[in-house]
Amino acid sequence: MLRIKQISLVGFKNYAGATFRFDKRIVGICGNNGVGKTNLLDALYYLCFTRSYFTRSDQSNVLRRAAGFRIEGHFDNAGQPTTVVCILRENGKKEFIADGQAYEKFSRHIGRFPCVIIAPDDIQIITGGSEERRRFLDALLSQLDPVYLQNLIDYNKVLQQRNSFLKSLTDRRLTDNQLLEVYDEQLVATGTAIFDYRRRFLQDLLPLAARFYTDIAGAEEPLALGYDSQLLNTPFRQLLRQGLEKDLYLQRTGSGIHKDDIDIRYAEEPFKTRASQGQRKSLLFALKLAEYETLKQAKGWAPILLLDDVFEKLDRNRMRNLLDKVCVQDEGQLFITDTHPERIRREMDEIGMEFQLITLPLDEENSDL
Repeated sequence: MLRIKQISLVGFKNYAGATFRFDKRIVGICGNNGVGKTNLLDALYYLCFTRSYFTRSDQSNVLRRAAGFRIEGHFDNAGQPTTVVCILRENGKKEFIADGQAYEKFSRHIGRFPCVIIAPDDIQIITGGSEERRRFLDALLSQLDPVYLQNLIDYNKVLQQRNSFLKSLTDRRLTDNQLLEVYDEQLVATGTAIFDYRRRFLQDLLPLAARFYTDIAGAEEPLALGYDSQLLNTPFRQLLRQGLEKDLYLQRTGSGIHKDDIDIRYAEEPFKTRASQGQRKSLLFALKLAEYETLKQAKGWAPILLLDDVFEKLDRNRMRNLLDKVCVQDEGQLFITDTHPERIRREMDEIGMEFQLITLPLDEENSDL
């Protein structure tokens, strides 16, 4: 069983210095808005993914007037203790260290301590553009297969290079076929591998998500989930050839797996325009639970689950179904934030689960909790 036993924060977001020890499988984190509940969850996420869930810039997570930040976490996985440290130094250099050994490539840490997070803005996975659903899918697949993650890194790097090359062309005229062909061959190699993996993987993930949706909603509904990719009908190399003239005109690459999407329909209409708020939230939680279950089956243990402000997002019945799944049926470690401690107490008492409650902000006497 995977557990985070302790985390220490220095100069991270609103924490000048604090240590938290976790002695129960279920940890409630309570306090008013703005006291650091989400920041603590984000620090836990950092330890699993080497980066923030909420911001792209590490520098934006430094406490005001601090030179940098340091996050240290102590994990236990089936009796194997591991200390993980993330440091952002004053010069902006980031270091990531496990048991005293620094990673040369941070990507090698991804998937070692699997983690699933559900946060308020995640509803964009349902209502937003295709990039939101690809980000969700890539975060899951990157924890499962380091080859997939490396292909994704390589693909995005070459895509950026090809787009820069297209932007550099004078009068949008192609003068160097050889360089473009090199970019295309590299895109085809990594992109086709990513496409094949996504297609196979979604054949299992999407039916699982549909099943969880039914469980959370408590009724059968006309929901349909599918994989949408340009490569389903046309080989990637042919797509690039066919789209070259348009790519030259727009100065960007219009074909490829960076356009993939998860097609979501309700009664054969687009889900995000037809579904109610409750249905959208149910589908979000269903996708996240499918991610959780997939990681659990692949790793052999349940991932760490971070739930940020979920009590405000689901009605009582849907919330009860979710808590029954993650608290009662599974043995994974759960961190859940809420503004109302009595609500966590009530829900945990009603399902008969022991829990630890941390109340923020910490005073100086309790900064080492």
